[in-house]
Amino acid sequence: MMLSHLVKGMQDAGAEVETVNLRQKKINHCLGCFTCWTKTPGVCVHKDDMALELYPKWLQSDIVIYASPLYHFTINADMKMFIERTLPVLKPFLELENEVTSHPLRSKPPKVVMLSVAGFPEDSVFDALSYWARFVFGRQGLLLAEIYRPAAEGMIHSGKKGDILASVEQAGKEIVERGCVSADAMTRIKQPLAPPEVIASVSNAMWQTLIDQKMTMAEAGKHAGGAPRPESIESLIALLAFAFNPSKAADKQGILQFNFSGEKSGDGFLAISKEGCISHMGMADKADCTIHSPFEVWADIIQGKQDGAKALMDGKYTANGDVALLMMFGGN
Repeated sequence: MMLSHLVKGMQDAGAEVETVNLRQKKINHCLGCFTCWTKTPGVCVHKDDMALELYPKWLQSDIVIYASPLYHFTINADMKMFIERTLPVLKPFLELENEVTSHPLRSKPPKVVMLSVAGFPEDSVFDALSYWARFVFGRQGLLLAEIYRPAAEGMIHSGKKGDILASVEQAGKEIVERGCVSADAMTRIKQPLAPPEVIASVSNAMWQTLIDQKMTMAEAGKHAGGAPRPESIESLIALLAFAFNPSKAADKQGILQFNFSGEKSGDGFLAISKEGCISHMGMADKADCTIHSPFEVWADIIQGKQDGAKALMDGKYTANGDVALLMMFGGN
């Protein structure tokens, strides 16, 4: 998702872009035989997709985007194997400059942008990858940008998804036009979705839903009931706060109170302001809109099994007060 929007931004800026899915290519492991340094300088001993197709394209490129989900805090195995197979771009000799040893270049390599996503909400989860990228590509002056999105799985269900992906497109344009990503675009790309405890609640609800329905995350994305299903009032209110869409709120603010009945009875409310949406348990001192509903009805609405507006018209729950507050959740 992040890569497709980055590519769109680059194409909008006039770049010619080709996306290569490494899992669809035959790329053998580097043997460490150094044939490409001695017997056939610059030419790998393997005759696979890497040697015959991808390495020549890589050499001809101005910029390469290394896009990989975070696997054990760095890039995944396919991406690592691809990068290892770019060894022929180097010559074997040792050069010492400013007390740092390196290999001279045989050909000019492309500039580099690192793109990665992770489930954990902290930016620090990318520290190991960032150090590696800066060490390998930064000291050669090749690293144009690092674009990292924490809490990426949760972004799919967040009301902030639209702004984040629009910022990724902006970053793509800036990479082509300026050779870097602006601080504004990077801040919007990495904007927090919610407090860590809310993200944990949403994430746990998502995983429990997948476990209960015996689905993978990819399958859930194609399934009407694949969204997280809250198992408690606390997780339901947290999921609603997570789905709050600032672009729909404008300057509107207020208190949205929920009073649940049935097997899971209790109360919770959402405080909506210019700063965002914060979930609370219990009763608010004063509410602008109050929802009375069986817990299961709103659990179904959040999971996409019922349409919220239709359920209201059908009398499955009641809403008293400023009903417009309900229009601020979900969508992009």
